[in-house]
Amino acid sequence: MWLKNLSIKQFRNYQETEIEFNPKLNVFVGRNAQGKTNLLESIYFLALTRSHRTKTDKNLIQFEEEQLQVSGILQKRTATVPLEIDLTPKGRITKVNHLKQARLSDYIGHMNVVLFAPEDLQLVKGAPAIRRKFIDMELGQIKPIYLSDLSSYNHVLKQRNTYLKSANQIDETFLSVLDDQLVDYGCRVMVHREEFIKKMESFGREKHFDISDQLEELSIRYQPSVNFTDKEHLAESFYTALQKSRSRDLFKKNTGVGPHRDDMIFLINGMDASFGSQGQHRSLVLSIKLAEIELMESITKESPILLLDDVMSELDNTRQLKLLETISQNIQTFITTTSLEHLQNLPDNLSIFTVKNGKLSVN
Repeated sequence: MWLKNLSIKQFRNYQETEIEFNPKLNVFVGRNAQGKTNLLESIYFLALTRSHRTKTDKNLIQFEEEQLQVSGILQKRTATVPLEIDLTPKGRITKVNHLKQARLSDYIGHMNVVLFAPEDLQLVKGAPAIRRKFIDMELGQIKPIYLSDLSSYNHVLKQRNTYLKSANQIDETFLSVLDDQLVDYGCRVMVHREEFIKKMESFGREKHFDISDQLEELSIRYQPSVNFTDKEHLAESFYTALQKSRSRDLFKKNTGVGPHRDDMIFLINGMDASFGSQGQHRSLVLSIKLAEIELMESITKESPILLLDDVMSELDNTRQLKLLETISQNIQTFITTTSLEHLQNLPDNLSIFTVKNGKLSVN
């Protein structure tokens, strides 16, 4: 798949811009704080209905404006698909083929993107919430039912936490009903996540072995907060864990176990990768991103769109070459950079855009 064009209105520092893209490589060049990353963010937003940089939608809307619009034409193997997102005071409005979508899970998955940004190094050494977000965003693109199950789980979790905070006297029967629902949706979420992590490990191990010159073996381990040794008894294990955590939950007035407490760990040659070097972290994250591309292709039968936000300068020549080998394949790629000097051995088929104060010019 590839994005033929993009139209953005009142998004960050862009008042109104329309761009036609190259099906292969597109490079945004400019000094810092001119709007290069905002362009990548708008493409990411068009795919996933949210930003990778902020949790607050209002931050995306241009100063003193009340709403924004991002739209584009996506070319897939079998069809041309118009996509549109309007962010209004009343919320998001998503459209596919000009038809309004009832749920976000009906929209997400039409356009698949893989983002690689400097902050992705936090995937290895950052907080568990960063890794959970990674799972949610990547798995949600290729398995819409996961988003639906996760949304249902989060809805019940919010109900349960609100009840724990507000109830003067706990009704054990009502809490048990909420527990049953939490276990039902939570088990589905955990099974989805385990399957995804196993696939990521399979693709990522091969990539990392190659990038590390056959010196390092990558493993990825799922770390749920509920004992996961036996899928058949997962619901029973989750319910037991909730019972054991009951007194703790009543005291702290929140829910102590469940998928919202999950984590995953990266291992290099059997050792926790978070203790590795900066170079190992870069190689690991690059391996994961390249694995994502292959995993998405294997499931959707379409190449995802690759977004590289100022990462080429972070990679040495060997890692750049591995990344460019992927770019040279049939994958539309967007790169932001402050200087073309960072980029070596670029393919011939590319478009270069200069970005200055939220304005674009084609080189």
